[in-house]
Amino acid sequence: MQRLIGFSLLGLMLAVTGCSEAAFSKTGTPELRAELFDTIIARTERREAFSPVKNERLGFDPVQEMERLRDVVVSANTEQELYYALARLSHARRDRHLDLYLVAGGLELPDSAGLDVLDGESDEPAQVPVRIFPDYSDEDAGYFVGDRAIDPRWPELPEIGDQILTVNGMPVDAWHDSATAFMRYSTSIALRWKLAEAMTLSTAAFPGYLRAKELTLVTRSSSGTESAYSLPFRDPSDLSWTGSGDPNYPGLVIELSTPTYDFLVPEDGRRFVVLVWRGFRETMVPDVDALVAFAESRGLLDHTLVMDVTRSRGGSLGAYAMQRLQPLPFKTTFGNLRISDVTEPFIEDKRLDFAARNINDGGVSETIDDGNWLMSWLDDDVLGALSRGEPYSSNVPFKLAHAPKESDGILEPAQKHFRGPIGIISGPSGGSHLDQFVSIIVDNGLGPVVGMPPGGYSNTWEWEEVLSFPGTDQQVVAFMWNIGHTIRPNGEIAEGNPAAVDEWIPLTSTNVQTYYSEMLERVLALLEPSHTR
Repeated sequence: MQRLIGFSLLGLMLAVTGCSEAAFSKTGTPELRAELFDTIIARTERREAFSPVKNERLGFDPVQEMERLRDVVVSANTEQELYYALARLSHARRDRHLDLYLVAGGLELPDSAGLDVLDGESDEPAQVPVRIFPDYSDEDAGYFVGDRAIDPRWPELPEIGDQILTVNGMPVDAWHDSATAFMRYSTSIALRWKLAEAMTLSTAAFPGYLRAKELTLVTRSSSGTESAYSLPFRDPSDLSWTGSGDPNYPGLVIELSTPTYDFLVPEDGRRFVVLVWRGFRETMVPDVDALVAFAESRGLLDHTLVMDVTRSRGGSLGAYAMQRLQPLPFKTTFGNLRISDVTEPFIEDKRLDFAARNINDGGVSETIDDGNWLMSWLDDDVLGALSRGEPYSSNVPFKLAHAPKESDGILEPAQKHFRGPIGIISGPSGGSHLDQFVSIIVDNGLGPVVGMPPGGYSNTWEWEEVLSFPGTDQQVVAFMWNIGHTIRPNGEIAEGNPAAVDEWIPLTSTNVQTYYSEMLERVLALLEPSHTR
């Protein structure tokens, strides 16, 4: 009997030891976490293409903000604690592009909905039956209900325009401050937009103390009545919406629709058209060609073109669209590379892509030519800068997508193009290549922009790398670095520095249902009247 007890105790001790070793293998020791932290800081200082204009506008120093999190990372002794500590560390740089990836064999979370997985599929988070928007009437105006689901299952929902007072029991200001640490952003205006989106999602971007099984909101109506709601999370595909807060243009009809845009024409025959733009993605080039052909066939190329980019994604080859959507020559954006320890492996990756005829960004081709312009610059100019120990490469037309390195970046309109004035309706939902597109409009004086600036994030390329604890094979997460500046046509760094609008028209709780009609009226007023009447 004593031998059985002894064996049982021994088995229990081995089981506990095995569990401890398994936990150790994923989270390391305080010493290993400290080494990992130091490695991330050193690589960031060596690789990151920092944006001084962004840092000044946001009033922070990226490396100092990261270094303040040393104790948070070193003391994180569970996988969840370490993941969210590293998320805070990454997001401390305040760069919308720089994500943190889960990796096979690395940190695991009980729920990873909404988190990106390197070379894997991500689970879409569930959504509650309301949408929230920021109130941009002033910096402290908070958030409001912007839309609600159309469904008899939820007869009691807050009204559109109701102000948010608390989120899961936290005053909304406190929730905003706590959630900001776990959100990627490059400007304050875009931060608020992304937080409003995330508030209604069951996303694992937020740690457990900012989440609940249901979203509990306390709201205040326009009459001052306060109400509490517990909202269930549902599959987003199961929700239908009133459409409040989405692009909406009464009196215009869709004449052509593609994955890239909806093309709208006034029913009363006025001489303008509206292009509701979705992004610069896989089908953009043929979709733009189809638009020009359609407009020519209908006699619309001389009409004023109003382009709504408030829900646009990023992508590539925006200058191709610009050459066909308006009649003037323009200077395109430029870009460079930060010279560092990853310059040579980055170029080698591009050589492999070039050999495979696969130079793309997320499946979207990055160049009009076959990639020779880009490879010539990388092999000659960039490697030359590396051998000379220079901090950055030369500035060249963005990714050599539309012109070779010797070009001044001035692009002429295509043979067939819209010949009337162009105006832009803008907002902070998207960025990246969209930021470049709007900056080309503004910096070249091609037309007025109304609404709010885009999200303010753009670079040439990022470098992603799987991190392991130093001296071990234990993978942790994949980390990203911004390794090149986008240069606006006016010569300024684009990251954290979106082009200013000609007329600021903020989205608010009182104009959410008429917002797009108001912006269309204002942009038409700023354009040549003879082209729109």
